[in-house]
Amino acid sequence: MASSTPEQNRSPEVRRDPLNNRWVIFSPARAKRPSDFKSKSPQNASSNSSSSCPFCIGNEHECAPEIFRVPTDPKSDWKLRIIENLYPALSRAVEKDGDPRCETSCLGYSDRVVKGFGFHDVVIETPVHSVQLSDLHPREVGDVLLAYKKRIEQIQEYEFIKYVQVFKNHGASAGASMSHSHSQILALPVIPPTVSTRLCSTKEFYDQTGKCSLCEVQPKDLLIDEATHFVSIVPFAAMFPFEIWIIPRDHSSHFYELDSEKAIDLGGLLKLMLRKLAVQLNNPPFNFMIQTSPLQVTDSQQLVYTHWFLQIVPQLTGVGGFEMGTGCYINPVFPEDAAKVLREVNISTHM
Repeated sequence: MASSTPEQNRSPEVRRDPLNNRWVIFSPARAKRPSDFKSKSPQNASSNSSSSCPFCIGNEHECAPEIFRVPTDPKSDWKLRIIENLYPALSRAVEKDGDPRCETSCLGYSDRVVKGFGFHDVVIETPVHSVQLSDLHPREVGDVLLAYKKRIEQIQEYEFIKYVQVFKNHGASAGASMSHSHSQILALPVIPPTVSTRLCSTKEFYDQTGKCSLCEVQPKDLLIDEATHFVSIVPFAAMFPFEIWIIPRDHSSHFYELDSEKAIDLGGLLKLMLRKLAVQLNNPPFNFMIQTSPLQVTDSQQLVYTHWFLQIVPQLTGVGGFEMGTGCYINPVFPEDAAKVLREVNISTHM
């Protein structure tokens, strides 16, 4: 029998995440050493060649309608495009002042149903099939972030939209159906329950302490890296092994408040975090999500306790019946161990 590692000898802990009001079990005996925690099978989504991929430059006619491109000149080569999703989760067939309420009985539950109006867009991050987001220059990653911002500002004109979720799925097991680097924007007529819970939790923290939970100084043991306007950490009660949060240093409630300077700064740190995960964890499938405030959070009393951040989750473990049944996650890697490993990953400065 192999001898146990120091990590495996640590006692389990149950930690509460004050931001999401969740309990997480840390059970290091269920895993190898954090430094050995690698993706078993780096997954690519459907491996379309550039000649058959609709997201590649030259194949624009195969895509759903374009919303806008960068640069905007239709005669020049594009660097990124935002298009409608060919298989949208929601219907965009609505006027700006459309009424989202269900007009029919809806199986007798009209008080629990709203029309499925919303927007589901695809952000094609690069015209080149073989290039991933982490391959781009920080300024180019910043351009992708600014495209998210621009699209959110367009969507804000529709009063019935309550929340906009920006997310990226990388790898088939993370939900990506195309290998060409892309992300998505889904605008909803409701506020999702995790967002509502986060709002309630951050308000509770503020009411008790007079402070924003994400403005609090993070323990150095959880810090991975720093940029001028952002820090990257492994959260104190991370639900997933090697989960990363990138947090604005200055208090900011809405992602769309991002400006060009901060977009480049965030682009560089996001690129660095994705490269660290790829090197340390064998290029795992991953998801990232921009966790921001609902569009209608504009009151000064709400703005003081809401703070947006970017969450990165490498897909290293599955979600089982215990997690689904309780909403309580089991993480085999202590956050401070994961942060130490990621801090020590050496990435070339010539990015």
